[in-house]
Amino acid sequence: MQSEIIAILASSVSYNRFLKPYLIGGIILALLLWLGNRSFIPHANAVRSKFHENEFFGNENYSGCFNCFYRRTDTNTFVAIKDFNPDVMIAYGFSLQKLKEEKVIYNLRSDIIRWDTVKKIWKARNVKERIVNSMGETIHQYDSLIIDLNLKPEELKRDEFLKDKLTSSQLKAYIKLEEMRGTEGLNTLKVEHYRRTATAYAVLLLTMMGAVIASRKTRGGSGLHIAIGIVIAAFFVLSDKFSTVFAIKGNFPPLIAAWLPNLVFTFIAGLFYRLTPK
Repeated sequence: MQSEIIAILASSVSYNRFLKPYLIGGIILALLLWLGNRSFIPHANAVRSKFHENEFFGNENYSGCFNCFYRRTDTNTFVAIKDFNPDVMIAYGFSLQKLKEEKVIYNLRSDIIRWDTVKKIWKARNVKERIVNSMGETIHQYDSLIIDLNLKPEELKRDEFLKDKLTSSQLKAYIKLEEMRGTEGLNTLKVEHYRRTATAYAVLLLTMMGAVIASRKTRGGSGLHIAIGIVIAAFFVLSDKFSTVFAIKGNFPPLIAAWLPNLVFTFIAGLFYRLTPK
């Protein structure tokens, strides 16, 4: 408002030197957000989600089939679990199928399956096992049976806050594990993983863009600057939302969805920089 920028540039200070403090400040803020997104914020979200679950879902009724799961534990094994109660780690209905060349070669059914918290294994009761091969079908029945299952109780829980409370390393490992199992609908987690870095870069990008826009002095005060800032912010948010929706609901690559707004506005920032009087 007092034309300090004109005075700075008129005193032979280069335009890049004028932008240097904004660049340094933007880098510091971007690094803080990057570290926070990767480690500190997920830990805080874990505390918040635990409080949310206890206060709003503490008395959840597990009757019916609210906690029913159909999962793929490896390339050939499919598991169905019915009425899983995470409080006592018991499921009242379990089946397992193994396929070979799209044909069922093994089937196991059990009325009750329980997680042994000491031995870290699944134990099934009243088990019926079918083995199918070229010679026919063989049936076995057991009162109890230990099942080697590549699945832990904590994975059998509908967690709406999962993507928010996992650190970046945990989120990456979880995505890799679910991809190995053939789980679908992982784009939400992938977008979150890539966005943690993209958001930090956006802080630096918008800091520099704001400095470049504000350094251009115009007649009539800063009204034009405010208008440009509002328009840019609106387009940035809209492009981010659109790309996220296309990635989650469609076939848009999650990496591009997370970085597309940054790429577009990096070009716009470069254009503003070239057109600004120096």
